[in-house]
Amino acid sequence: MLKIILPKLIKKPRLSVHFYSTEATFELKPFRLHRLEAGPATQVTLTKPDALTIYDQMQTIRKMETAISKLYTAKAIRGFCHLYAGQEAVAVGVQYNVRPNDIIVTSYRNHAWTLLNGNLDPAPVVCELMGTTGGCSRGKGGSMHMYGKNFIGGSGIVGAHVPLGAGVAFTFKYKNEDGVAITVYGDGAANNGQVFEAFNMAKMWKLPCLFLCENNLFGMGTSVDRHAANKEFYTRGDYIPGVWTDGMDVLMVREAVKFAFNHCISGKGPIIIEAQTYRYFGHSMSDPGTSYRTHEEVKEMRSKRDPITNFKQKILDAKLVTEDELKEIENKRKKTVDDAVAKCKKDKEVGLEELTINIYSNDVYKEIRGVSPFSKLQHKVVKI
Repeated sequence: MLKIILPKLIKKPRLSVHFYSTEATFELKPFRLHRLEAGPATQVTLTKPDALTIYDQMQTIRKMETAISKLYTAKAIRGFCHLYAGQEAVAVGVQYNVRPNDIIVTSYRNHAWTLLNGNLDPAPVVCELMGTTGGCSRGKGGSMHMYGKNFIGGSGIVGAHVPLGAGVAFTFKYKNEDGVAITVYGDGAANNGQVFEAFNMAKMWKLPCLFLCENNLFGMGTSVDRHAANKEFYTRGDYIPGVWTDGMDVLMVREAVKFAFNHCISGKGPIIIEAQTYRYFGHSMSDPGTSYRTHEEVKEMRSKRDPITNFKQKILDAKLVTEDELKEIENKRKKTVDDAVAKCKKDKEVGLEELTINIYSNDVYKEIRGVSPFSKLQHKVVKI
């Protein structure tokens, strides 16, 4: 009997094929509205390039602030220093909508805003903090006074910059220019009188001003429960429309600001956005941030509500990006920050000869009074 031996069938492994999208649609939480019949869109579309850009920006801010905290601990940075880690979604969500003619006015927690204004180059920020000539304010402003193109940075007096933002908006209105003034302040500053004065004038003259309250739940070390009679900061303008948004969700911030810009540009006047967010560090580097909140609270916010981690998971689940693409961004931005720190460590410190440079924007005075009427110093204007 002829025995036929058949070859064994080799099972080929099934190929796992993943199809990635060029864009995805997301459902957002409801916004809270004040004096508005309709609000921002709650169903939004995100393209792959935008997703990568947003992730890139938030990662750069986080890595830069982490490096700055280490430099401060090593005493390479001194003085006041207010970190932005945890609040990245607010600045990035706003920046997505900013046009070339719009102007941002911020308080002293301004590192992230300066970075985004400077095309993600950390060197001008880090150099400014270290007091070297490569800083965005030539090393003479430090953490609380950073400036750039269309960016009027930190004001050290709490709430004092809010009328400046209204003044910028008045300029747009007066000159009939297409611009929006984005005025950023905190929940603590929201209680200051000059804020309400700015609200009044902005509404009366229908100024194109976006008042953005970054509510990180603590005015220095005082919780909103203890410092605010009205904790709904988006309603504080009374006669000014307002929108509440989750400041830990970059897409919610993006849509809220897009809506606010359309409101201002259409001639309806000012609008308030409250972005409820959270800072991981203390109020400043001199504040451990644990006397008025627990380690467990901060840990829970980091693990459950982190704006970067949650956005990352969202775009991965939507098959909009790959793990490798995001890892490449993380590695790239770590090198960007490391290179900036190395560059700033070698940069030249500001010398005494800089004392009377750029006191005025032009040479109104050739000489400036020194320590006495008989001691004269030369004034110079240097383009930064």
